[in-house]
Amino acid sequence: MSTHEVIFYPDQRSVRVPTGTSLLKAAARAGIALKSNCGGNGTCGKCAVKVKQGEANIESFGNLPARLKKEGYVLACQTYVQGNLEVEIPPEAQLRDHQVLVDYKQAVLTERRQRGPEGFPLCYQVQLELSSPTLTENSSDLTRLEAAVYQKTGKRDWDISLAVLRELPEILRTGQWKVQVTLVEVPGRREIVKVVPTGKAVTPYGLAVDIGTTTVVVHLVNLETGQIVDRNGTYNRQAQFGDDVISRIIYASEEKEGLEELRESVVQTINELTEDLLKRNGVPREDVHLAVCAGNTTMTHLFMGILPKYIRLEPYIPAFSRIPPVKVSQVGLKINPEGWVLNFPAVASYVGGDIVAGVLVSGIADSEEIALFVDIGTNGEMVLGNKDWLVSCACSAGPAFEGGGITWGMRAMPGAIERLEIEPETFEVKVITVGDGKPVGICGSGLIDTLAKLRRYGIIDRSGNFERDLSTPRLREKDGEWEFVLVWSRESGNGEDIVITQSDIKNILRAKAAVFAGIRSLLKAVQLEMDQVQKVIIAGGFGNYLNIADAVEIGLLPDLPEERYEFIGNSAVKGAYLSLISQEAWQEAHELAKKMTYLELSVGTDFMEEFVSASFLPHTDLSLFPSLVHAVSGKEGNTHWTAAGN
Repeated sequence: MSTHEVIFYPDQRSVRVPTGTSLLKAAARAGIALKSNCGGNGTCGKCAVKVKQGEANIESFGNLPARLKKEGYVLACQTYVQGNLEVEIPPEAQLRDHQVLVDYKQAVLTERRQRGPEGFPLCYQVQLELSSPTLTENSSDLTRLEAAVYQKTGKRDWDISLAVLRELPEILRTGQWKVQVTLVEVPGRREIVKVVPTGKAVTPYGLAVDIGTTTVVVHLVNLETGQIVDRNGTYNRQAQFGDDVISRIIYASEEKEGLEELRESVVQTINELTEDLLKRNGVPREDVHLAVCAGNTTMTHLFMGILPKYIRLEPYIPAFSRIPPVKVSQVGLKINPEGWVLNFPAVASYVGGDIVAGVLVSGIADSEEIALFVDIGTNGEMVLGNKDWLVSCACSAGPAFEGGGITWGMRAMPGAIERLEIEPETFEVKVITVGDGKPVGICGSGLIDTLAKLRRYGIIDRSGNFERDLSTPRLREKDGEWEFVLVWSRESGNGEDIVITQSDIKNILRAKAAVFAGIRSLLKAVQLEMDQVQKVIIAGGFGNYLNIADAVEIGLLPDLPEERYEFIGNSAVKGAYLSLISQEAWQEAHELAKKMTYLELSVGTDFMEEFVSASFLPHTDLSLFPSLVHAVSGKEGNTHWTAAGN
């Protein structure tokens, strides 16, 4: 098959690809990640590019906006290489670094959880002095080393890799039988991963990794001190194959090289973050012996190169819930190839290791009070319980809170609207953006705020429909759909009116309804009322920027006193870090996974009934939101609800 050169501008990156390759895949092979919320099906319209020169076959324009089609744009996922090409990629079509929660807010942790028994992390060092061999004391070098390790640790049955064993004779003699030995110890496996002369002592490091659907975060940890040396995060390169786990499962299952492409994408993401961390901190990759990873069930399957096909097919069974430690060399991470990769255990297909890590950090399994743990992203995952019991569930919130499926939706990048104010008389709008730059779109926290303000000031009704008789040019009908202008083109950073449409509002309503219905379904399953929940713990990057009052006002979160809410930020990476430095925490994570009962929301009618009831602002049952009070909007028979005091 003949190949052709494709040059992408403005980066001027070129790649040779076979005839019939989509521009989406060609861009990926050139190291350029394009937005593709729909996974390359042509339905999201985000991968719009311009063919400047050359021959291409346009199979479909899909859902490409009419204005872009008129300007000569095509969809990269629906356009195929037929000859040498030059392609222009606009900034809004490319995935770029965005606001990633690499740190975490302080969680209340006991001393035991901070460090573990006697301070033993999963990887640690011991200083040994071996007896030198003689004609009569003639045990092998390895036998002599194993005996010294046993004498120091009180533990037997240590494995050693061939690579380490090959260097052992010279190292022992160079060090005059005084050596520093690096050990990895996890349940069911013990290994000697490094031996160096005592005079050439090195510091052992590990990685704590959060493999999120949207973002990946890596912490570099000094395992000798237990301190986090540095942090890094960016978008998950798998996003070019779809915004949500279902899109990626389909891609992995139906595309010939789909699974390997997805695996390579996330490994590349982790490696780029790791290489940057090691470079700026002067740490050799050979000194990093362990990576502890927390991801949802699908992300862990894809990271390990295991097909997650049956996760989305009834009865929704994963290939594994617990995976044994895996050699670094088998995964492809750019750290010591003789090191190990550990993955948090999952509970079920849609409650994964990231949630187990979060529950570990939250401490809800140590307390008598009933707490609700909520992680909101493309999925909404929840755990309810205390030290005696834990029940979990998951619902598909969709990509709306990440900006997917929204006309001007975007992730939390510079220029994204994250807060706004609406003047109640004139309906004039003031916005606050990430980085304080000119607005170019709107992110998840901004969407929640927008919906709350639109309802508060009577611009939409409880069903999310626009009140069409408002006297303001911001409310208008365009191309057969009603929309409200948040930012006029003269004030935006892209020269376009930034709007929220009727369809956008419906998408946000469905997302918030799914999350609240999941919470209600959990409570019903254990016969509890909302006010019996004594603490609500919000985790995840999106949750960290969430305004509780707005979230309650639209019916996303329960109407409980604000002091019952606690943010713990990126609990997945915090849980990975905690387990990295504590053998006890790692063991506890496995016990927690076994302890959690999983509630499958597709069984029975409870969830769907709750979902329908929650598809209004804030809900059909207003008694669930007692802190909201009536405010007359001025239209007969139509009242709207606002937070008390507003």
